Amino acid sequence: MLEAGFWGLVGGFALVLGGILGLKVPASQRVIGLVMAFGAGVLISALAFGLTEEAYLRGGIDAVAAGMAAGAIAFFAGDWAIDHRGGNHRKRSGGEQEGGSAKAIVLGAVMDGIPESVAIGVSLVGGGAIAAPMVVAVFLSNVPESLSAAKGLTRAGHSARYVICLWTVVMLVSGLASALGYALLGDASGNVIAGVQAFAAGAILTMLADTMMPEAFEHGGATVGLVTVLGFALAFFLTTLEQSGLAR
Repeated sequence: MLEAGFWGLVGGFALVLGGILGLKVPASQRVIGLVMAFGAGVLISALAFGLTEEAYLRGGIDAVAAGMAAGAIAFFAGDWAIDHRGGNHRKRSGGEQEGGSAKAIVLGAVMDGIPESVAIGVSLVGGGAIAAPMVVAVFLSNVPESLSAAKGLTRAGHSARYVICLWTVVMLVSGLASALGYALLGDASGNVIAGVQAFAAGAILTMLADTMMPEAFEHGGATVGLVTVLGFALAFFLTTLEQSGLAR
């Protein structure tokens, strides 16, 4: 449980790092868009070859279909509720958060990070090793997410202290979610674990399509397609290397 919490904190720490970079390092909107595209590609690959494939091997097509549908609907419903309470622009980089609800922004950021963290914790269930590609994917995708949001939050008038506190809270929640994901599913059946993995995959993919990818294309232009493929390929190679190492 402690190991799962630690790796959840590692993934969440990327949010704090990205927030600091957003506050301290000057970056154009185009650069932010391209970095977000890279992070989206990494995460898409990880959820395809890590979460969804593993869920299928554990529980079959039924668990994958039900889990992904439930995850997508749950995230959509939560996101819709937060959007209508002032948190709809929480990850944008242009200052659109101005006038939004600080509470909704925090809740939205926490909600975005939970599926990724649970996925990290679940990878350790059954005595398995940590899914390194998943941790790397979460880390690499979290940096541009929080970097973009930090730029937008400061332009909307929020203080640097608010930004760092926001991502610190999300980091701590990420560690807790990862630990709980491991603790609560330690004795669960393969079908249940598969369903949770697929649920996380559906929620993450819905989040990507709703927040990161539109922001990346808006600021990065047509080049984001190439950068997204680069991120996807990197995560795929990491997954392949890990699987090759385990097979030896």
